[in-house]
Amino acid sequence: MATNQMRREAAKRKLERRQERRAQQAKRRQRVAVVTSVAVVVVVVVGIVLFTTLSGGEETTPEAAAPTATLGDCAFVPGDAAAKPAPVPTITSAPTSGTAAVTLQTDQGAVPLTLDRAQGPCAVENFLSLTTAGYYDGTPCHRLTGGGSLSVLQCGDPTGTGSGGPGYTVNDEPPTGLSPDPSGGGVTYPRGTVAMAKTAAPDSAGSQFFLVYADSVLPPEYTVFGSIGDEGLATLDAIAAGGNDGSNGPGDGAPLIPTTIETAAAS
Repeated sequence: MATNQMRREAAKRKLERRQERRAQQAKRRQRVAVVTSVAVVVVVVVGIVLFTTLSGGEETTPEAAAPTATLGDCAFVPGDAAAKPAPVPTITSAPTSGTAAVTLQTDQGAVPLTLDRAQGPCAVENFLSLTTAGYYDGTPCHRLTGGGSLSVLQCGDPTGTGSGGPGYTVNDEPPTGLSPDPSGGGVTYPRGTVAMAKTAAPDSAGSQFFLVYADSVLPPEYTVFGSIGDEGLATLDAIAAGGNDGSNGPGDGAPLIPTTIETAAAS
């Protein structure tokens, strides 16, 4: 029969075993916590390394973002082969005030233009450089649109295909003063506007430009750099009245009254 002394010793051993198990469990929990912390640190470090590698080692914070180009800061970037020899303008800063007069003498009549440096200073310098080089002389106006929200005559490609350019591109100078179209389709480029043509890619303008003979709706991505005189609008109206061949779709194609810029000259 167990005595009180024996019972006390058994209870003491049971308590000691219980305390030992608790101590071991506490040690295991501590080891797991340490391992977990180390793993978290490793994951964070690896994540930082991967982010730095994929982002080129630069933080993508607003402070690190490239600043918006200032009007008058020009970038002329050599690219595809030129459709016709033309010098790449070397200026990096263009004046942002003043005007220049250029007359496009076409075989359908004169189209006098007033180029406005306050709207598209780099585009003006580009147009004057090409004009001085004789780039536009003897070139066709290859596209006429009408009958919808776009009414323009597009010129400036010596190949007449719509894909030719001067062998370089000029930076965009998006217009800021055009009225939003009520339908939400863009902004209105008013009758008499001269603007640079481009592809959907940014900063892809070159030598091509379009002459607006009726209010037209476009995204605000096309640099406006001048206006058309009354004599020029009369010439455009006569060309537009002839229609187009629809080769690019309904209401869009080559003008049925073929039009060539015989000379372009500053005046």
